[in-house]
Formats: sequence, C-alpha cells, structure tokens
Amino acid sequence: MSTPVGYFDSMYASAADPWDLAGRWYERRKYAMTLAALPRERYRSAFEPGCSVGVLTESLAGRCDRLLSVDRVPSAVATAARRVRDLAHVEVDRMAVPEQWPHGAFDLIVLSELLYYFDDAGRERLLGRVLGSLEPGGTLVTVHWDHPVPEHHRTGSQLAGPLASLSGLAQVTDVRDSDFRLQVFTRLAADGSGAVSPAAEEGLL
Repeated sequence: MSTPVGYFDSMYASAADPWDLAGRWYERRKYAMTLAALPRERYRSAFEPGCSVGVLTESLAGRCDRLLSVDRVPSAVATAARRVRDLAHVEVDRMAVPEQWPHGAFDLIVLSELLYYFDDAGRERLLGRVLGSLEPGGTLVTVHWDHPVPEHHRTGSQLAGPLASLSGLAQVTDVRDSDFRLQVFTRLAADGSGAVSPAAEEGLL
C-alpha cells in the first residue's frame, strides 16, 4: 500500500513546514538545480502535484504563464496559497492525486519528492495520469531524495529506471547528486518526434 494519509496529517500537525523546505540550504540548492534543468525558458501551463508549503511553487511561478499547484493536506495548501497570494497566475488547491486530477493539458509537470510515497500500483496510475495530461513536446521533471526512509517505497535511484523506461518519454537530463536524483523528460508525439534540446531549439545545432 502507499504511504498512509495519516503520516502526512501527523507531520503537518507537528509543524507548519515539517521538512523545513523554506529554511534548509539543501532544499534551496535542489530547487535551484531543478529550475536550471528545465529545458525551456518559459512554459505556458504547468502542474505541480504534492506542492507542500509552496516553496518550489514560488520559484516555478517565475517560469510559467499559468501554474496549478496542489496538495492533499489542508494546512499545506493554506501555507502555499499565502506564499503566492500576490501571484495572480498561480492557483493553489486541495487535491489528492492520482484519484483526483485536473482537466486540461500541461506543457510542464513537476513531480518533486512525490513518487516514492506510492506503491507500484499507485505510482503506475499516477504516471498514467501524467502521460495523459502532458502535451507532446512538454516537459516532465522528477526529483527525489536518494536515501532510504521508512515511509518511502523507493529511493530516487530506484525510481530512475522505471521512469526512464516509460513509453512515450525521452530522457534529456539525469543528475545523480549525492543526495537526490533529478530526471527531465520530453513527451514524444505519436510519431516519436518532440525531443529537441535547448541548443537545437535556438539553432545552435
């Protein structure tokens, strides 16, 4: 089974930001690397499930025309919404993925510290939702802590292989940091096209 909902409820009951996402240099560095790995300078419509207290949300907002960030824990949603309250193009909502999923398509989906909370069946369902919502040529970013944790079903490196083997995606970046694994993928079109590097996009190749 996936990590029980009660685990998250208890974590946020003990602290507004239980993982100190806003305070740790580790997190700031990881977020900076995540943003730097985005192959496009700007995105039209982005989706960030599992946004927690919205620290990454605030940074992603500067690269997106529209950003939807969601979490299943009400207190986390409230904190994230306060953090981006002056950003009219950012929406923060309560949503439990993959059972709940937004309508429409996105050219950027960010899965940050999320997939390891799901068992194999739950992860497969969530990724199926992702593939169904990500536009051809769109970007999928995954970044996960790469050390064993009792509440995690996989480490970042254990997730890397299954992610890289997903049909319909082309991997463009794979960062093996000492503490996390960061991967970036492009959604291929039905004919297999769609993977264009930033250098090729600007005519350097």
